[in-house]
Amino acid sequence: MAENWNTDNGSVVVNSVMLIGKPAEEAKFSHSSGTERYMSFPLEIERLSGALDRINIIARDIEIDSLGVPLTESRVFLDGEVRSFNNRSTENAARLVITVLAKELRLAADDEGDRNDVRLTGVICKTPTLRQTPMGRQICDIMLAVNRRFGRSNYLPCIAWGKVAAEIAIRAVGDTVSLVGRIQSRKYIKYTEQGSEERVAFEVSVVSLDEDDKPPVLDPVFEPKIYTYEIPRQYSAQDSEQPDGTEQPEQSE
Repeated sequence: MAENWNTDNGSVVVNSVMLIGKPAEEAKFSHSSGTERYMSFPLEIERLSGALDRINIIARDIEIDSLGVPLTESRVFLDGEVRSFNNRSTENAARLVITVLAKELRLAADDEGDRNDVRLTGVICKTPTLRQTPMGRQICDIMLAVNRRFGRSNYLPCIAWGKVAAEIAIRAVGDTVSLVGRIQSRKYIKYTEQGSEERVAFEVSVVSLDEDDKPPVLDPVFEPKIYTYEIPRQYSAQDSEQPDGTEQPEQSE
């Protein structure tokens, strides 16, 4: 995958993202920090299957201005990290918002294809649950707490499939996990007392665990409990893909 990954202590990759894609809109003001102004814009990245992930980017205005061309007329490369925060501005219940903070932003070279690479090291903060779709695919959802500066943490939802899901399912709350994957966006329908509305969820699709992150050796009688969806969550056609974005092969009966 990538070469110069961001590191927390010079050796362990804690939170690093490298993306190449096309901005879908011009940047809008997001917030200020001291004397610096930060802008936001959506970045569209094509999967190997042809589907698009639309990821929210935060970048300093001077980084965007240095490109020298309108965002929507360019393809960009960025190196940064995944961030999360609870948005309480529009709803009574907090809503987790996932963005990518760009630390480096430049125009992508003509020979650079779309890219969506993420590496994370964090602590599992909710018990993993191994589940199974009606088609027999195993899924494991986890919430990963990834350290950041000043004693804060990013809480990042991650989803693993197949063999990787089974490996993650035997971990416990408090275990440290290092993983490789990509950020994906997924549309779903939210049902409320007022009716229904389409929303977009963001999560890290886990491609593999880090080579040095071996699952613990458990008693041979241990078997993770598998739950079968009676009413699956709102999966789209994109959920038939492999974690790396390729099409999922047909399964025979």
